[in-house]
Amino acid sequence: MKPDSGPRNASPRTTAIGQEKERLAEAFLLSNQLKLIARNHRCRFGEIDLVMRDGAVLVFVEVRYRRSVRFGTPAATVDARKQRRLATTARHYLKTHPTQLACRFDVVAISGQDTIQWIRNAFTLDTF
Repeated sequence: MKPDSGPRNASPRTTAIGQEKERLAEAFLLSNQLKLIARNHRCRFGEIDLVMRDGAVLVFVEVRYRRSVRFGTPAATVDARKQRRLATTARHYLKTHPTQLACRFDVVAISGQDTIQWIRNAFTLDTF
């Protein structure tokens, strides 16, 4: 898979929407005083949408979007399996980018007409 090809089997439109929502989440977090460290960190284990810094904390951010909450909220899609994948990818990031900073996992859930829900500390690395 090419680095800019988006999720597997995603249509070009779906990929474009995903990139748009990631940019929206990034702008939202920047407006909340976080600093961007990296976008779309990929490795064989998965991808982390945004890596940011919030003071003395390194933040791994998963951005989720759903046009409708009819079948569940975007945040609900970050299930235990997704959390394990994110945790494994974060461990890879930390091996390749060592830091003394504390770490946390946030979820930015975007639904409908760009309603944003920011869930700080959505889960912890200790869980896995």
